[in-house]
Amino acid sequence: MYIRTSFIKAITGANSVEHIDKSSKMAKPFIPQIIFYEDRNFQGRSHECSSECSDLSSYFRRCNSIRVDSGNWILYEQPNYRGHQYFLHRGEYPDFQQWMGYNDSIRSMRLSPQHQGSFRIRIYEREDFKGQMMEFTEDCPHVHERFHHHDIHSVHIQE
Repeated sequence: MYIRTSFIKAITGANSVEHIDKSSKMAKPFIPQIIFYEDRNFQGRSHECSSECSDLSSYFRRCNSIRVDSGNWILYEQPNYRGHQYFLHRGEYPDFQQWMGYNDSIRSMRLSPQHQGSFRIRIYEREDFKGQMMEFTEDCPHVHERFHHHDIHSVHIQE
């Protein structure tokens, strides 16, 4: 069993402020990026953003697909951060149903606040935080080597 480092980082936001370029081992500043497309499957007019925007209506009339290159974003159906909210992380969303949208209206967005610093995660072999438990405070590329159960049924994020 393997829990991806990106999974733990996505849950906690830990280490999301910097990106390490593996080839140069140099820290680069984290630059969030999201791309909105008017049509499904990343077609039609597009608009790139790397910071929050309280009113997107001047950039596009509808939003039917989104590509999140980096960052965790909160999207809103109405201007000024109102209406239904959608939380998107890195990935491709070829139509609004992929992000559980009710329609093709995205009118404002902002970066999701990130937790910086240490984290503590407890995994449990059974539902409702029961059974064998193991606590993690750092990345673990092979959970099965440390937690000898094949299934994880509940997770408690403490910090």
